[in-house]
Amino acid sequence: MKDLINRLIEKEELSLQEWEKLIETDFPLEDLFLKANRVREKIYGKDVYIRGLIEISSYCKNDCYYCGIRCGNKKAQRYRLTKEQILECCEIGNQLGFRTFVLQGGEDPFFTKERVTDIIVEIKNRYPENALTLSLGEHDYETYGEWFDAGADRYLLRHETADRNHYESLHPSQMSFENRIQCLRNLKEIGYQVGCGFMVESPGQTSETLAEDMQLITKLKPEMVGIGPFIPHQDTPLRMEKAGSLEKTLKMLALIRLAHPHVLLPATTALGTIHPQGRELGLKAGANVVMPNLSPKDVRKKYSLYDNKICTGEEAAECIRCLKLRVENAGYKIVEDRGDYKQ
Repeated sequence: MKDLINRLIEKEELSLQEWEKLIETDFPLEDLFLKANRVREKIYGKDVYIRGLIEISSYCKNDCYYCGIRCGNKKAQRYRLTKEQILECCEIGNQLGFRTFVLQGGEDPFFTKERVTDIIVEIKNRYPENALTLSLGEHDYETYGEWFDAGADRYLLRHETADRNHYESLHPSQMSFENRIQCLRNLKEIGYQVGCGFMVESPGQTSETLAEDMQLITKLKPEMVGIGPFIPHQDTPLRMEKAGSLEKTLKMLALIRLAHPHVLLPATTALGTIHPQGRELGLKAGANVVMPNLSPKDVRKKYSLYDNKICTGEEAAECIRCLKLRVENAGYKIVEDRGDYKQ
């Protein structure tokens, strides 16, 4: 394993079989985490970037089998933030030192190209020095282009899996693996800083499918990669499936850091949900981004992608104070910075 890890550090490409061997073989992870952390600190130091997450809608037209806000979940609590509410979240975030806002939501037909464009323009007019990230699902090239021209800087679209058969086992037939991958290519071509990602140990995932994920990342070279453990939701077809493990998620974080050294890599809320020190351990495995919630307190529990999501009852200021202490105790520091990708 040391040879394969050293080859990653030397920026050599691994074959699918080599990735599969590295992923499926059990070995002590402390040295892997140390190497990943060393690579991350060489580029980004001990800085941790914060992204202010604003969950704008729990409506979604899709019926993904793992997601709590899937359209087929009749128990889901639905809401939409108004433009004024979104802008209020941005104002609170800006005052707290956030220099990146993330507008995330289900694929809600209410948020048309024109409505989102209007929101983007207003945010960028008010906060021209701040970065704006969108995470609003699959759209056509023209829509992505208009949002970019309006001022959006980044786009997060988790590919979920780079294996077609695995993708089709997690999504209804109306959704297309080819379209998901094409959307990522379109976003890169338009000029966004692009984020992809996947769930660790989702049902049907194998070492081979994870190896395909790693090859996609090394070929696409996204500026961001968001991964977290699969966590079942009680009102989905996959409610009885086992959650992903902390150890496997941390291992994949470290491997991503070594394979793509400059990547912006979040220690996700899902990681903090499966372990009380999950985000701190993620930072120690090579992550350098955290995404506190700026959504209004009264809607946070309604944006329920998976069970037992943390930080749904905290005010934004309370959340960031707590997170700063946690990050400092882990040996890092939160900085007031856009946190752009470093070439």
